[in-house]
Amino acid sequence: MSRFVQDLSKAMSQDGASQFQEVIRQELELSVKKELEKILTTASSHEFEHTKKDLEGFRKLFHRFLQEKGPSVDWGKIQRPPEDSIQPYEKIKARGLPDNVSSVLNKLVVVKLNGGLGTSMGCKGPKSLIGVRNENTFLDLTVQQIEHLNKTYNTDVPLVLMNSFNTDEDTKKILQKYNHCRVKIYTFNQSRYPRINKESLLPVAKDVSYSGENTEAWYPPGHGDIYASFYNSGLLDTFIGEGKEYIFVSNIDNLGATVDLYILNHLMNPPNGKRCEFVMEVTNKTRADVKGGTLTQYEGKLRLVEIAQVPKAHVDEFKSVSKFKIFNTNNLWISLAAVKRLQEQNAIDMEIIVNPKTLDGGLNVIQLETAVGAAIKSFENSLGINVPRSRFLPVKTTSDLLLVMSNLYSLNAGSLTMSEKREFPTVPLVKLGSSFTKVQDYLRRFESIPDMLELDHLTVSGDVTFGKNVSLKGTVIIIANHGDRIDIPPGAVLENKIVSGNLRILDH
Repeated sequence: MSRFVQDLSKAMSQDGASQFQEVIRQELELSVKKELEKILTTASSHEFEHTKKDLEGFRKLFHRFLQEKGPSVDWGKIQRPPEDSIQPYEKIKARGLPDNVSSVLNKLVVVKLNGGLGTSMGCKGPKSLIGVRNENTFLDLTVQQIEHLNKTYNTDVPLVLMNSFNTDEDTKKILQKYNHCRVKIYTFNQSRYPRINKESLLPVAKDVSYSGENTEAWYPPGHGDIYASFYNSGLLDTFIGEGKEYIFVSNIDNLGATVDLYILNHLMNPPNGKRCEFVMEVTNKTRADVKGGTLTQYEGKLRLVEIAQVPKAHVDEFKSVSKFKIFNTNNLWISLAAVKRLQEQNAIDMEIIVNPKTLDGGLNVIQLETAVGAAIKSFENSLGINVPRSRFLPVKTTSDLLLVMSNLYSLNAGSLTMSEKREFPTVPLVKLGSSFTKVQDYLRRFESIPDMLELDHLTVSGDVTFGKNVSLKGTVIIIANHGDRIDIPPGAVLENKIVSGNLRILDH
């Protein structure tokens, strides 16, 4: 650890903000400011303005990072939210729809978070361009959903993609294919912030380029960046000028995040006459969701608490399904006017997530991020709505992909719904081993997607392939040990079976 940082951490460990601590902090801020100014001088004239905004945004975030000490929540102040602050979806739905659905739809803008790459699934380029169902990508399904709304209700709901510098170019190339769709598509870019050296806390980048050695020097700072980037892009003012009132924000890989007319009606026509500025869709935790952020009451306001903010001694309590029953789906409905007001007052307060990374060359860096849902406490009259699990259908792995490609779901106008032929509305638990991690390997191992209507649990490990028209029911565990291979034959029906050892089917 550098002497500079040792001094800083030593000072920070002392009680009280001593003068010494303050001097060190100011020196460090000054050093970072100088480095950022150097980087800015390397920007070309067309990059200058947005680079300046990005680096200014980073400087503010870095300033806050140096001010904050210890866990950002006082566990003793965390309370369960009051009953009426998280409404059951059934109650919202029971109010029905207005006579004129198009009048509320015309007040809506759909925003999809499209900054992520498909690297965790072994794919190059934006994750939104991975095929998930009948050759349709995440982006195709999103466009189909909104086009269906616009045609059905004769409306003009636009789609906005928040890209990152990692996804922008590839996404824009593909957008031409939607020119004839009845959806106006807009894009804006997340900020591009410099990663900082874990030892010196100074930026790794030496200039604005992000190719060559500089590829790893930059990062998109989490989806909490949406407020500043959307505002800076000019789109916020454009939509307000067009009479739009709410954005529906969600992750593009959550196939359950479709426009819900009942929630939209609740926003536009609240029963008590007082409009919500921020609605977070939450859903009941299962054992698989214990790490998800949860809504709490904190100092009189709804507050999202993430596992990273929880003091170590209370992590098990945080994971408890009985105390914190719900988690954030990241489907959010937010007032445009409120975003404008808070952004102009510099009043959007989001906890900083410190994300440590190791670069390819072995350098340890940290990146400072924020999460979009954390801003809930800055908005007035916020509300949680406890929605059915079907509105949370994220595809993070090929195990998730197998579920959405299967006959468990039917596809209609870009929306996936659970098949009526499935007796239980729950989703089976699927765990595919490391041989299936990459999409191309996964596709090679299934000649066709098995019938999974009666499946409860599937675990597959090792070198396993599936023939055509396989049917999986109950609990199925298939384990090929190292050096063995298992080929599940075409037409096989596996019901409550454990298959292990070596099963090879050879053509003769």
